[in-house]
Order: sequence, then C-alpha cells, then structure tokens
Amino acid sequence: NSFDTKGFPTTSLPKMKFLIVLSVILAISAAELQVSDEQKAVAHANGALCAQQEGITKDQAIALRNGNFDDSDPKVKCFANCFLEKTGFLINGEVQPDVVLAKLGPLAGEDAVKAVQAKCDATKGADKCDTAYQLFECYYKNRAHI
Repeated sequence: NSFDTKGFPTTSLPKMKFLIVLSVILAISAAELQVSDEQKAVAHANGALCAQQEGITKDQAIALRNGNFDDSDPKVKCFANCFLEKTGFLINGEVQPDVVLAKLGPLAGEDAVKAVQAKCDATKGADKCDTAYQLFECYYKNRAHI
C-alpha cells in the first residue's frame, strides 16, 4: 500500500471521507455544526483508526452515516464502540455524561444535549459494542431535537 502525507493508506481515502461525516453526525447534522478544523481532524483520525481496527467496509460506513441501522454486523457495532471510546463518550460500555455534555453542549446547546441524554444514556445492549451501536442510533434518531 502507498501512504499519503498524513500516513493514511491512499486506497482508503474515500472510506475515510465517509467516516468523517459519520463521526460528525453522532448527535447532529454536520451542516448545523460549527466544527473546527482541529475537531474534524481528530474525528477523521479516530474514524480511520477504528475502521481499520474493526474492518468495516465503505458500504457499511455509508449505511451507518445515512442512518441505516439494519446492519447487525458485529464489526459495525464494534466500530461504534471504538469511536465513542476514542471520543471519551464511553468507557468500558458506560456512558460518560459529563464528557458528552462538554463536547456537544457548545455545539448544540446544553439543554438540547441534556434532553437527548435523558432519552438515550440509559441504553444497554448485549455487550459494549451493542451498547455503543444502540447509543449511536439513539443519538442519531434524536438529532433533530438537538
């Protein structure tokens, strides 16, 4: 494989573009956010690392980005867990509400984030990957209220 100037394999650049979008829609649409270049770069790097670690495909990333939660592939669920752990939102399958509020509050408003947290943060799955996936889905589906 060849690598770009940032050390990423050039063959996965389209996949990484989708992962950037995927990471930003965690709670709200990217168009509604004022996300800094640094935040985008961190999300990009975390998404790329987790995608490589979990081995998800471009199609799986696109589906998740588009809010399709029909794919029950454990790789997709563990991708969600990896990403949410890297953002600090989850630690060992447990939501970190203060971190979520600190990171999303300035972007969407604290009251809006707290409302979504009240709906979503008690989510529990069969394991930490399933919990992360269900949490991601809950935040995604409630994004219009943030």
